[in-house]
Amino acid sequence: MILKNDTIAAIATALSDSGIGIVRISGDKAIEIADSLIRSKSGKRMIASAKSHTIQYGFVIDDEGSKEFENSSEFSVSDFFRIVDEVMVSVFRAPKSYTKEDVVEINCHGGVLVTKKVLELVLRAGARLAEPGEFTKRAFLNGRIDLAEAEAVMDLIHSKNELAIKASTAQLRGDLSNKIRSLREEILYEIAFIESALDDPEHISLDGYPERLNEKCDHLIEEVQRLLDSAENGRMVKEGISTVILGKPNAGKSSLLNMILGQERAIVTDVAGTTRDALEEYVNLRGIHLNMIDTAGIRDTDDLVEKIGVEKARKYAMDADMILYVVDTSVALDENDKEILSMINGKKTIFLLNKSDLEQKVSENDILSLLRFVKDENQKDPTENNPTENNSTESISTESISTIKISTEKHSLKYGEMESDISMISTSAALGEGLDLLEKEIEKLFFHGDVKQNDQMMITNLRHKQELENAKNALLLVKKSLEDGMPEDFYSIDLMQAYASLGSIVGEEVGDDLVEEIFSKFCMGK
Repeated sequence: MILKNDTIAAIATALSDSGIGIVRISGDKAIEIADSLIRSKSGKRMIASAKSHTIQYGFVIDDEGSKEFENSSEFSVSDFFRIVDEVMVSVFRAPKSYTKEDVVEINCHGGVLVTKKVLELVLRAGARLAEPGEFTKRAFLNGRIDLAEAEAVMDLIHSKNELAIKASTAQLRGDLSNKIRSLREEILYEIAFIESALDDPEHISLDGYPERLNEKCDHLIEEVQRLLDSAENGRMVKEGISTVILGKPNAGKSSLLNMILGQERAIVTDVAGTTRDALEEYVNLRGIHLNMIDTAGIRDTDDLVEKIGVEKARKYAMDADMILYVVDTSVALDENDKEILSMINGKKTIFLLNKSDLEQKVSENDILSLLRFVKDENQKDPTENNPTENNSTESISTESISTIKISTEKHSLKYGEMESDISMISTSAALGEGLDLLEKEIEKLFFHGDVKQNDQMMITNLRHKQELENAKNALLLVKKSLEDGMPEDFYSIDLMQAYASLGSIVGEEVGDDLVEEIFSKFCMGK
């Protein structure tokens, strides 16, 4: 990719009525352009002589149409009609700047008109308007940051929670890049060894090498897989956890949403089927971003509108990362509960035993019994005909109990074809009880403890995940070649593919079109 060497400029802050607006200039003529527009209080030019990493106080002036002024190095502050704004100017000389070029940032008073006027003067003085992300692109092309770190800049800007910020800053400081480069060095050593042995077989022996390379591939695959394993959590940290609230009508789903939000967002009545359409809200719990969806109560109904809402609930449940299954413990389990349990087969689920303030007709054991019942039905051969089989839930105990102890014990159960951690919490959405326990359970379910102490490197970028999968597949092909006893030059081909796939993550093996696509998604001025 050819690096453009002209001088660029853009507004680096949001165009709004704010305290400060920043116009950023980068390129060979950045200091010259700023020097032509900025004057000290005494009217002197000062930017050209300013030291790097200093801040200068002065005025932006507009001298258009004034020949006398163009030939003068000073002006009188009384010529107020030429003063556009009072500013602070930051000077960064190459190569110690964001782009490794000369960079000037004019900090003017915020406001759309003032900031745009300053940018207009900068463009008129010789700069051109920067493309989206062009400052960061220049930082990448000039070697100050790699592509993974450049992408982390955009992730940091769009972070929705504390965890996303933490993941982005870790990537920005080079944690992922260092790991990728380390893996590439190991692969490159093996490629070089094979090529050297093939070129000089008299001095470099390949005896016993296939066994050693097989062990090396196992190690590399394990390291790549560890990064891939973090991708799902990384996606949820970046985008939020898709959380669907399910339950029968009047189980307390909308009350639960209101309790989590801390406001009356959803309508709550005693009428079954009040919620007919999905209601979406965004919640931040302990630094975890939840995309919450309150759904219509699951039941058989002849009401057309409610039926559409129930179908929507089923679809949302299929796509969810997590299910909050609200169980009305004051009402016995029935066929609707059975259907819900079938819907959430294999999903990460937290069971909320709601209405703990009322007389209890459902216990934790009742729910576990129904879970086992549903599991057995799912595993049963559909062609099997057993007339003695009891297909109802009447045998499930629903004896009333006086209280339900608050429990966060996880019951491990083979549910469907996946091992599912079942978390049960006693709640009373009407009284606002159980929220703290719910927050802790979400942490445990997704991040195995206190997320703020979780320093595991996470893959948050889909492009990175795809390249890691490509690298893993290439390494698996190396192992296959070893298993089949293929010639050594076959190893090099797949090792090179793994090397290139990992290089694409940090931008060392990447085409111009991909670079353009990545930076086109950046905001103007970054």
